[in-house]
Amino acid sequence: MARNFKDLSEREILALAITLEEEDGRIYSDFADGLRETFPATAKMFDGMQAEESAHRRSLIEIFRQRFGEHIPLIRRQDVKGFVERRPVWLTRPLGVNVVRKQAEIMELETIRFYERAIKRTSDASVRKLLGDLVEVERRHTRLAESLEETLLTPEVRAQEEAAHRRLFVLQIVQPGLAGLMDGSVSTLAPLFAAAFATRNSWDAFLVGLAASVGAGISMGFAEALSDDGSLTGRGHPWVRGLVCGLMTTAGGIGHTMPFLISNFHLAMMVAVGIVAIELATISYIRHRYMDTPFLSAAFQVVVGGVLVFLSGILIGSS
Repeated sequence: MARNFKDLSEREILALAITLEEEDGRIYSDFADGLRETFPATAKMFDGMQAEESAHRRSLIEIFRQRFGEHIPLIRRQDVKGFVERRPVWLTRPLGVNVVRKQAEIMELETIRFYERAIKRTSDASVRKLLGDLVEVERRHTRLAESLEETLLTPEVRAQEEAAHRRLFVLQIVQPGLAGLMDGSVSTLAPLFAAAFATRNSWDAFLVGLAASVGAGISMGFAEALSDDGSLTGRGHPWVRGLVCGLMTTAGGIGHTMPFLISNFHLAMMVAVGIVAIELATISYIRHRYMDTPFLSAAFQVVVGGVLVFLSGILIGSS
């Protein structure tokens, strides 16, 4: 059963601080390990922070031995009510450099705030002094992180790491999202417009378009998620990619399906055609922006494919 912080003795508070330093040091070590291949400078920064945490832990252990003996009780953060929790981002592979830096900043700030609040909840002078010393330790950690970042992360290194971060973003988010958007925007054109021209009824066309969009989203989402687990390709968590791909596929089809909620068939058709043009232009821009494809070339490829599918739907629906 978790205990209140105010009920801990000075001995237990010191043991808790030792556990905190050990855990944070191991987290920084995991950060460094996860970033070493793609972001070596940031990994080196976390190596330095891990070494600093280890030095503080050794100092705390020495103080504990001098005051309380050799046995250090095992008191973990989850054993104390209201203690700082750590979100396990270090278990994710590949690690996102910006997420890791932000998490490290939050770790230090949360720990400082915890000790500051703890000082206000105790009246024992020795405990207040101990907590104050721990606050200063955490503040020194923050200053160390800032100095390491200034020393190691030069503008050139930052530029290289931002380029690597952009490549990972394209690989893990943009590519599955773009594949889904293209499939949803293009593949649903034929059934939607075939149904529209066959029935001349907006509601019937809407139902066919909705079914095609949702079905395509589910199919593409599972196909992307099951294509690989990301361990060798670095494409990130498979279910995240699948979710992105599935949602973008559905969105691509829903866009030109929604106009058929308009009861006037001819007006709905005109609005749908306009939205199709916007969708194809958006896909062309994304390919140009993130895939380094010349805009005119991207537009030509997308428009030709979209027009062919669109015409096939009209021809089939009108036959």
